[in-house]
Amino acid sequence: MPKPIESIKRLVVSAVLVSSLCSTAVLADSYEDALSSARRGDTPQLMQLIARGVDPDTVDAQGSSLLMLAAREGNLDTVRELLKHRPKVSLRNMAGDSALMLAVLKGETAVVDVLLQAGAEVNHDGWTPLMYAAFEGHTEIADRLLARNADVGALAPNGSSALMLAARNGHIDVVRRLLKAGADLDRKNDAGFTAESWALENGNTDIAGLLRAERDRRQAAGAR
Repeated sequence: MPKPIESIKRLVVSAVLVSSLCSTAVLADSYEDALSSARRGDTPQLMQLIARGVDPDTVDAQGSSLLMLAAREGNLDTVRELLKHRPKVSLRNMAGDSALMLAVLKGETAVVDVLLQAGAEVNHDGWTPLMYAAFEGHTEIADRLLARNADVGALAPNGSSALMLAARNGHIDVVRRLLKAGADLDRKNDAGFTAESWALENGNTDIAGLLRAERDRRQAAGAR
């Protein structure tokens, strides 16, 4: 017969293993629930999970944080509540996107406002929020970013500026904003396009004309 002390030890070890497995399962469920809550905008559930110990900076397999997931889906209330827990506002995922960039891309103006107020980074390497606003033609968001001193001269990894992207995609109102902010007219991207030639390549003759007129204006002003 086993000695009583050995039986007790085995029972203790078994209890510890069972407890550990149960804790792991609970943590896994909490992790998935947190990600799902952020995506769906289930703010009460997400706040309960955070109160129980889920990290506000939890990320999914692509490196997207709870804040990024909520911002991307336009879940304004969830974004506001998450910000109260001081997450890393300017964290970027494996694709290089931040919560602000994803909100800009989707045109979630209210979310953009909240993130900017929370100090989300506007200027950084790689693609920027302003480039996304220019690419999608989100004029109001571009105005907000420019008001926060977004760098109109920043270049994407392919050498394109916000002006080039707006001109390529036919977003004349964004082009006007960028020209007013002093965007470079003559820079070329890695494919050899300027903003004007890229506009023409895509049939955006009105934008090409606007860019030519602005070049003439600047040259005349410089000759004075």
